[in-house]
Parts: sequence; structure tokens; C-alpha cells
Amino acid sequence: MTITLPSRRRLAAIAAACLLSVALPAVPAMAQKTKTKTPATTEAQVSTTDLSVDIPGIDSVGSNLEDGVLRDIFSGNVAGNAEALAGLTATSISIPAINLIATITKGDDVRETKVTFNDVVLDDVTDGIAGSISLAGITVDAGDLGGADIGAMSANNFDIGGVLGLYGLVGPGTATELKTIYTDFTFEGGNIETPEVACTVGAASLDELKARPLGYSYAELLALGESLEGSGDPSPEEMGKIARVYANFLTAFESTPVTFDGFDCDGVDDEGRALTISVAGMTTTGMSPGIYPGLTVEGLDVTVEGDGNFSVGSFSFKPMDVSGPIAVINAAPESIDAAWFEDNARALFPAFEGFSMEALAIDVPDPSSEDERIVVNVGAFDLSLGAYRNGIPTDLKSSASNIIVDLPKDSGDVAFAQLAALGVTSIDAGFNFSSNWDEASNSILINDASISGVDLGSLAVSGSIINATEALFSLDENESLMAAMGLAIRTIKADAVDAGLSDLILSIAAKDQKTKPETLRPIIAGFAEGTVIGYLAGVAEAQKVGGAISAFLGGKAKSLSIALTAKDAAGLSLQDFMAAEEDPSLLLGKVTIDASAK
Repeated sequence: MTITLPSRRRLAAIAAACLLSVALPAVPAMAQKTKTKTPATTEAQVSTTDLSVDIPGIDSVGSNLEDGVLRDIFSGNVAGNAEALAGLTATSISIPAINLIATITKGDDVRETKVTFNDVVLDDVTDGIAGSISLAGITVDAGDLGGADIGAMSANNFDIGGVLGLYGLVGPGTATELKTIYTDFTFEGGNIETPEVACTVGAASLDELKARPLGYSYAELLALGESLEGSGDPSPEEMGKIARVYANFLTAFESTPVTFDGFDCDGVDDEGRALTISVAGMTTTGMSPGIYPGLTVEGLDVTVEGDGNFSVGSFSFKPMDVSGPIAVINAAPESIDAAWFEDNARALFPAFEGFSMEALAIDVPDPSSEDERIVVNVGAFDLSLGAYRNGIPTDLKSSASNIIVDLPKDSGDVAFAQLAALGVTSIDAGFNFSSNWDEASNSILINDASISGVDLGSLAVSGSIINATEALFSLDENESLMAAMGLAIRTIKADAVDAGLSDLILSIAAKDQKTKPETLRPIIAGFAEGTVIGYLAGVAEAQKVGGAISAFLGGKAKSLSIALTAKDAAGLSLQDFMAAEEDPSLLLGKVTIDASAK
């Protein structure tokens, strides 16, 4: 047996479960289920688990429940005493220790794990609501498999009946109002150790958690779990139940933001190399019905000694609105099969707001070259999505800055070698994209689609696409396709800035031609001007466009702007572009062209 320790993101939930004394009482029942499970038909040895609970003593003051009943509850029989527990009244209840002992037998191998909940205290309990509840800590001893020393945790205004009602152990199970389950939750952190890794876990806190009954009893949830465990792939009826339980769960909670002070882990990887993983801290946004909370991770660092490093200064997973998919699931038939999921795939997309990161750094070996490394740094990245229509974001923004990539030194690539000869050892680039659907004008506005490079330059494109009706986002594929075929381009504008890129290109080209860059530049500028004027023959703006391009390539200007506007308000359609494949000049008579260089 191996000791199973809680993941970081579930620490607060596990701690709350310990406070509730719900997780502990559920264990014996689960152990019994393990022992009575039908043995596997394979030749592998079957393991059995025996769990026992030992409570040396209970000190209750002014309790309306006898110590024997309290002992029965904390030993596992919550369901059998749910009504009594929901109405618990006491000045205080103190339990110095609750010892949970798990004995796992697999053939001749017998292992024992002991979990001790230290100093469980409930104060000022009235009609199932404790003024405060605390746990001095949890110790886990799994022998040579490791252990844990979890620090103190506490909460105020703890509604025991609310927790029991959440799982339908007490009524009314159909209540829709969110009630406070607890406030002022704190967790002091702790230490976890296995033969491979040792972790120090930071503190966590949460101001308030609210909840309502899930609408499914504990017995129903247990029966569904047992059915799934024994049936292999879920049946359509089971998939329907799973989907509705999940949708119900996503609307049953509300919380304030959660803060977590992170963790530090030191261990070894599969090859015996020293491994360190650390997170400086985490925060989540508040949970609310139908809104999956956002998560921000600060100071993530993963280092393997003698191999490489991965670090992120900050990473944010933005909130997600799942109210749309929940409505679709609630309207679904009792049985949900693969065809239903396929037919409703778009409608099941949540309104994900995006993610962002700062200070990403990667330094790892290059698998394609033994002596090279992949070194990448990203100053910042952001993806923002909004204004969803049937699972498609109609407002999209994305940007990145300081994408720094070290060029390989000995890759054998001619282009890299030429850049290295000119002193270019890394690229510092960025991009920006911003687009939105304007419903009032039935247009898709490309506000900015640009790339840039430090000491190189930038290129930005903008424009507008018309005839973008609401049908473009229809759930009907045929209707959406027909709407897409009706799209047309109204305007296109390109802005280029030269901050050194042309010098690099000319230096490489001049070296190949055995000449100087300053000699080659006017030749290229004149050739480009003549080519453009010849191609635009008959177009009034031909000379202006050719002159602007020549000035830009010739070094007389550092920026170039070219704008195309469809003469017809109907824009340039798909049919126009298809015709231009045979004769590109057909487009010239349908647009006005403006160009300038500065």
C-alpha cells in the first residue's frame, strides 16, 4: 500500500471535511465496501483494507447528546445519527484524539497506516451551529512509506446541519437558498514526507463558504458511484445522472476568495536526480452558482539538478461561466448518449474568460541536439475571451511581449549561422491581436493583428469584415456555413515599421552578392517601385503607392502604411477572390488604394 496524500488544490476542502467530521465517519463504510468487493478474476493478488477508529475519550459540557452517541458519530455512524447531530447543542465538546488505523493486507504483505486527529474542539454549539470549531492538527504515520504533520485549522459559525443537509442526510433536501456553512476558515500548513519527496505546505484561509443541498441524497450518490464502479463504461442512463449531478454541484456553492501560501517540495525524480518544486502562493476568485472560480498561481518553479528549469512568475486561469452548459444539461433527456453530446457539443462549451502569465522561463536540454539547450523567456502573455454566442467568443484579445528565444549556436542552419555572423544571438518578439463582433453593424472588426521584434520592427494589420450576421454563430452547421460564405471584406490596412530588420536582410543579401548594403538598398528600392507601378498599371494611385514603398525600402522612411477600401459598400466577397485566382487584376478595379511613408 502507498500512502495517498491530498493534492494542493484540495487542502482546504480536506481540512474543512476534517472539521465537519464528515470525512472521518465515511471511512469505515468505504472500508467495508472495499472488503466486500467481488474479488478480481485476474491472477493479481487482491488487497483488503481493515479500518478501525479509536477515541480514547470525549469531554462534553452541556451537551444534549450523550458521550456514547458522540462516540458513535465520530467513529463513523453519521448517517444513523444525522438528525441528532443536526440538532446538537453544547457548551463545548473536546476530543483529545481520534485515531484512525488502516491495515492493508495483500498476500503476505501487511502494512498499517495511522491517522490521528488531535484536539477536536467545538465551542458554543446551539441547534447544530458551532460558534467555533478547531482541530489542533493531523498526524499521519505510514511507516517506511512516509507520513504527514498537518497544522491547526479552525472555523467559526460552523453549520453542522447545513453540511448534513448538503448530502441529503437531513431535510429539506430540495432547498434552493444558499446558507452559510462556515466563516473565518484558517489552516496553518504542515509537512508531508514520502521516501521520494518532502513538502512544506503553507497556510490557507477562506472568509466564508455558503452551500445548499445538492438535491441528491448520500445514498443516491453512493449508489451511483457503486454502479459506475461495477459497470465499466457508463450507460446512457448513468451518463444522464452523472451530468445532472455535476451540473447541480456547480450551482450549489458560493464562497469568498481563497488564499494559499504555497508549498516547497524537495525530492528525486525517476532517474534519481534532485528535484525541487515550489509555489510561492495561490489565490482563487470567489465561487458562485454557475461560475467556476479563477485561479492565480504565483512563483511556480520546477528545477531538476543537472537537467533544467521551468518557472513562471505568475499564472492566472480566469473564471469560467458554466451557466449555459448547465441549462443545456438540465433540459436534456434522462438518458444521454454519445449522439446527444455530439449534437450539443457547441452548447456545452463554457464561457471561459482566458488565461494569462508573466515571467515564463524555460531552460531545458534540446532533445534534437545533445550539446544545445532550449532557452525561452516570455515577459507576459494574455488571452481574453468574452461575449460568447453559442460557445464561440465574439470578443477576442491576445497579446505577448518579450518572447526571448536564444538562437542555436551549432544547428547547421544557414540562416541561423548568418544571423550569428551579424551578432544576432537571440530574438525578442511580441504580438497583439484584438477582434470583436459588432452586432449593430453586423461586422467583425480586426482592430489589431500585429507582430513586433526589438531592434527589428513591426507589422500591424487591421480591417473590417461585413455581412457577419448572428447566423454566423448558429448551432445549425448549414446555417452557419451559409452565413460564412456571405462574408465580405470592407477595409484592410497594413502598417510596417522598420527598426533594423531591413539592415539585417540587406547585410545578408549584400554578403551573398559580394557588395555593400548601402549599394544594394537603392537597387532593391527602385526594382520594387517599378514592379508595383507596373502591376498597378491603370490604377490612379499607382505612382503614389510605388513611391511610398520605394521610400520605405530605400531607407528614406521608417514607416509604411497601405490601406485598401472596397469601392462597393457590399465589400469584396468570396466570389471576388475566387475570380481573382484566375486574373488578380480584377480586384484592382474594385478597391481604392492609399499609401504613405514617413
